Amino acid sequence: MKNFRNSFVLLILVAFISSGCLTYEKKEYKFELTGENSGTLTIKYINIMSIMDDTLDVSEEDFEVLISEYLNGNKIENSFPGAQNIKKRLFEENGILCGEVIMDFDNLEDVKLYRFKDMGPFMLNLINFDESEVYKSSNGEYGGEIMPVVFWDGNSKNIELTTQYTSPDNTCVNLLSRFRSWSEAAK
Repeated sequence: MKNFRNSFVLLILVAFISSGCLTYEKKEYKFELTGENSGTLTIKYINIMSIMDDTLDVSEEDFEVLISEYLNGNKIENSFPGAQNIKKRLFEENGILCGEVIMDFDNLEDVKLYRFKDMGPFMLNLINFDESEVYKSSNGEYGGEIMPVVFWDGNSKNIELTTQYTSPDNTCVNLLSRFRSWSEAAK
């Protein structure tokens, strides 16, 4: 009974310690339309970080989640179930950890784009994103807080959008050193 109680306490402690959070500074979306409703979407995650749990550095656990659930797992595929040929990678750029996801799509809806009756402007509703992800810039027109939709001309072949998620502060832990160690170990 005592071993069970100790194991239970240890399990609760591990769960508490593992309650960190992966985050990123911003995201760049690039849609390259190759057909009427098809194309390629590239999403670049800029400055992937771990947020400390209170004052506890949980970056090791968060990095393991990044590798197991996002890079090698299917978190991205679950967010874009209609997309195909999904390629994922992590890389270093300008002293920070970045990630990139490239996917092909046959329907605009597969990548959260919309076009009324296949005519008019392309539209992307920012409500489809996490509520903390906010509009930063695009090569289209943003409807603002009243209409959180970005519009692009119906003849556009290249659609770009950048969103802001987290402003790094003293609670954020850069994951670049963990990525470097992981990359070296994988060689």
